[in-house]
Amino acid sequence: MSDLLTRYLEPFIIADLTEKMVFVGGPRQVGKTTLAKSLIQDYTEGHAAYLNWDNLEHKKKIKNQEWPKSERLIVLDEIHKMKSWRNLVKGFFDTLNKTHSFLVTGSARLDHFRKGGDSLLGRYYYYRLHPYSLSELNYAAKALEKLMTFGGFPEPYTKADPRFLRRWHNQRLDRLVRTDLKDWAEVKDLEKVYSLAEELPNRVGAPLSINSLAHDIEADFKTIKSWLGILSSLYYCYQIAPFGSTKIRAVKKEQKLYLWDWSQVESKGLRFENMVASHLLKYCHYLEDVEGFRTELRFIRDTDRREIDFVVLKNKKPLFAVECKTGEGSVSPHLFYFRDRTSIPHFYQVHLGTRHQQVDDRISLLPFSNFCKQIGLV
Repeated sequence: MSDLLTRYLEPFIIADLTEKMVFVGGPRQVGKTTLAKSLIQDYTEGHAAYLNWDNLEHKKKIKNQEWPKSERLIVLDEIHKMKSWRNLVKGFFDTLNKTHSFLVTGSARLDHFRKGGDSLLGRYYYYRLHPYSLSELNYAAKALEKLMTFGGFPEPYTKADPRFLRRWHNQRLDRLVRTDLKDWAEVKDLEKVYSLAEELPNRVGAPLSINSLAHDIEADFKTIKSWLGILSSLYYCYQIAPFGSTKIRAVKKEQKLYLWDWSQVESKGLRFENMVASHLLKYCHYLEDVEGFRTELRFIRDTDRREIDFVVLKNKKPLFAVECKTGEGSVSPHLFYFRDRTSIPHFYQVHLGTRHQQVDDRISLLPFSNFCKQIGLV
């Protein structure tokens, strides 16, 4: 598998660039820069249409608008690190949109800092680039096994080497905490944030207890909650909220946490659950960023601890619910319970085996790869 695999967002980005600027955000090392470079006509290393704010020579060229007049697309990478970057790119678009298109890429902070003002309102579309998924890999032989083991980030997935993966995990976390966090003024104890990030793979899939984390990390509740928000903004982890009503006595305040890189999770069952969560979140973000729908990924749990792992909402209405099991055994009784008490139209129990059973008109048991094809996950 090549790093130059055509990414799922490429045709939509190309189409949008004819109208507005396009911003591409997402986790570190997910392939944003590779995607951007692939869109530059006849790209070669050092191409003048690709300008990175971290490069001193490129920084000067950006300020002086020194880019090839013949190249329609200009890629501005990491430009959000400039203090007044919004006004700069606004000026580029307002004065040059007849002759050039602008693709702005950057680290996860791009999404946070673009929300700091409305000077760019109506001038861009924003996309979140996700790791590889089964669909994006065209359901290639052993793709599911590789995704389970090495995650969906391009480099470790392509190399498929356990030693490389361990070293990649360490380097990624170090860069995230010691490089990406430096612009967050409220973070003063980087070592404790590092410890928090290291602990989170052990909290995947369970009700998230901030009090427990605060005790283990030796920081107060508000600080841990703030750090979790920052790690979410940096695309390290994400939290999902419960779905339900008083009719099913649903829990209201509990959250569940997952990682963007599910290969960090040791337990096979929880790693599978995290991988499914990430595929569903990718689907939700696709529906939002490409199609313009409002979507949410949630879970179902009631006060008697009956639970279904995920439910996908579109424009506040449930589309389907998903329960994850590594084995292909009997259907969870919780599916029947919530089928009779909610308006969710479809329930799926997905697994890593081969068994496919249509239990009734609303409940299906099927392999995860079949589920992805049936739903049309990206």
